[in-house]
Formats: sequence, structure tokens, C-alpha cells
Amino acid sequence: MVKKNAGIKSDKRAEDELQKIRNLESIAALSGGIAHDYNNLLTVIIGNISLIQSYIEPDDMICGLLEEALEASMTAKSLTQKLITFSKGGAPIMETASIAPVIKGATEFTLSGSNIRCEFSIPGGLWLVHIDKTQIGHVVHNLVMNAREAMPGGGIIKVMAENVNITDKSRKLERGLKKGKYVRISIIDQGIGISKEILDKIFDPFFSTKDMGTQKGMGLGLSICHSIIKQHNGNIVAEANGGSGTSLHVYLPASEETIVTQKSLKVSKKEKLVLGKGRILVMDDEKMVIKITGHILNRLGYDASFSKDGAQAVEMYKEAMESGNPFDAVILDLTVRGGMGGKEAIKKLIEIDPEIKAIVSSGYSNSPVMTSYKDYGFIGVIAKPYNINELSNKLNEVLR
Repeated sequence: MVKKNAGIKSDKRAEDELQKIRNLESIAALSGGIAHDYNNLLTVIIGNISLIQSYIEPDDMICGLLEEALEASMTAKSLTQKLITFSKGGAPIMETASIAPVIKGATEFTLSGSNIRCEFSIPGGLWLVHIDKTQIGHVVHNLVMNAREAMPGGGIIKVMAENVNITDKSRKLERGLKKGKYVRISIIDQGIGISKEILDKIFDPFFSTKDMGTQKGMGLGLSICHSIIKQHNGNIVAEANGGSGTSLHVYLPASEETIVTQKSLKVSKKEKLVLGKGRILVMDDEKMVIKITGHILNRLGYDASFSKDGAQAVEMYKEAMESGNPFDAVILDLTVRGGMGGKEAIKKLIEIDPEIKAIVSSGYSNSPVMTSYKDYGFIGVIAKPYNINELSNKLNEVLR
């Protein structure tokens, strides 16, 4: 009888786990669609702001006001990127790095101005990890923010990092990981804690123990963190501290490399528009995007033509070549509702002109076509939302 009950419980757990996966996949698909549509709207907003700025002197007061609007729009852009990351997208841009400065920087930023003190325990001999530093910084920020909100009266948060070697005999908390070397990041708060009954639910989308209100009860934060860490081949787990706080542990595989990836530093300065000339064919099914892209191209000195889908773009390109007045470049939207998108259109266009200069554009920045565009026949990529400077630089790069 005991074995029968144990079997029923095991089946119930498996069924619950399967339903959880289905829920996550459904919401992930919805998140990706929302992000795509939102990026189209931001393309119009950011495009118009940057276009207006190109006509105004930098020291004009109006230019300053537009800059503030642009900064707000870029914040909105980062929010859509979070949705894309949650929808299993936003492929990590990996590099071999030391995790210590990422942890400290994100933690100190999150706790600035609060009544909470952080105690760091991060040894100097941590193994290097292969990570997207921006995404992992986002994870640390979210976890520390959750700890901060669990301690409205103030207190101490402990943030630790250590090298761990996962084996078959590792504790239960680590059994979901493959054997090997990991760097474990632990964030421990002194809040009221989370009951064991709901501990397994905290990574579910929209689950929250917070009151509803401004920036509360959203519940996507920990789900996004979970998605990011899984993309890094790691894991994130929660542990109750017996009613006196909660511990969140992040496991990241240690890198086999021993040298930190070095990136060249670029001096930030206001970009100057790169003007050009030539005929550009733009394929997009969003009228607002077509309108602002047309204004931008005209401002940059180009002659723009437009098509609503891939089939029309192929026909227009063919006619232009036959007339002796070909297009110098094409910008193809990756996804078109109810019509041929950029992925299919570029195949047909290459048949017409093997030397075609095509740029792929989309609000789905996680698509394989966007991340490996050359494999599909494109020679350039520009993710939505983009501004006038980004488009001018991309066209100059492609036509040069």
C-alpha cells in the first residue's frame, strides 16, 4: 500500500512538473510576441526622436528634452530585451570572465540608498566562468532586489561566492546539475523567509508573495533569472533558512579557459551622421515603421522604396534590375504577418542577384537568422528598435 501511494505521488509530481513546463512555454511564446510588437513601436518612437535631433543643434534646449525622452525609450528597450530573454531568446554574448566584479557591481548598485548593509565573502581564487556579463549582472540585481524587498526594516544581506565540485555524492540541492566544477553565488537575506510549501513555486511566472501595486506582484523577475541561468548551463535554487530568511544559490559552470577575454574600450562620443546616396528597398508590414524609415533614409540622402512583404520585394527588385536602375541595398523584415518574410525572400533575391546587399531587421533579436545572418545570405543585421545613427552606420558599412 505504501509503495502504491508513493507511486501515485511520484506520478503527480511528474504531472505537475510537466504542467509547469507547458505554462512556462506558453508564457514564453506570448512574451516573445509582445516584445516583437513593442520593438516595432519603439522603432517609431526612437526613430522619430533621433531624426528630430539630427535637425537641431546639440546645445538647443529642445535637444536636451528629446535626449531625456530617448533615455526613457532606451529603458523601455531594455524591458523588451528582458521579455525576449524570458522567451528563451536573447542568446548570451559569452566571454571568459571573473565573476567577482560582476557580483560586487550589481549588488552595490542595487543596495545604494537603502538601509541594508551587505557582507561580501568572495575569495580571490574563484574559477573563471564563461558568461554574458550583462545578463548575469541582471540576475544578481534581481536576486539582491528580492532580498532587499524582503527586509523593509533593514538589516544585513550576505553575498558569497565559492568554488564547488559537483559529484554524485553532492547534497540534494545540487542533484539537478551535471558533475563538474562550478562557481556558486549565494545571496542570503534576513527576511521573514519563505515557507517550504511555496519554495518550489517562486520561479514560476507571475507567482508572487508581494502585494499588488507599483512594480510589485509582477513575478517575472525570478523566472527571467531562471531562464538566463539555464541558458548558461547552470541552475538556480532556493533554500529556506528555517523561518529566518531565504538563501538563493546560483551555479555557473567553471570555464576551462584560464585567460580573461579582453575587449577593446571605445570612447563614448556623440556620433556624426554618415550621409550616403543610392536606392534602398525596404520590406516591412508595419506602416508606421515604413513611414519613419522612409523619413530617416531621405534625411541620410537615400532614395527609398517600400514593399509590404517578401513576394512584392522580390518582384520590385527584379523589375528594378531589368529596367537598368537597380537597388543598391535592401532591408528585409524577418517576420511578416500572413506573407513572405525576410528568410524566404532572401533566397529568391539571391537567385535574381547573387551579389545582392541585404540587411535583415527584426524585433526578434533572438532569432538564429539575426545572430547568424551571414549563413542565410545577408551581409548585415540591424535589430529593432534602431535610431538614425545606427541605420546610417549600417548602410555605410554595407555599401562601402
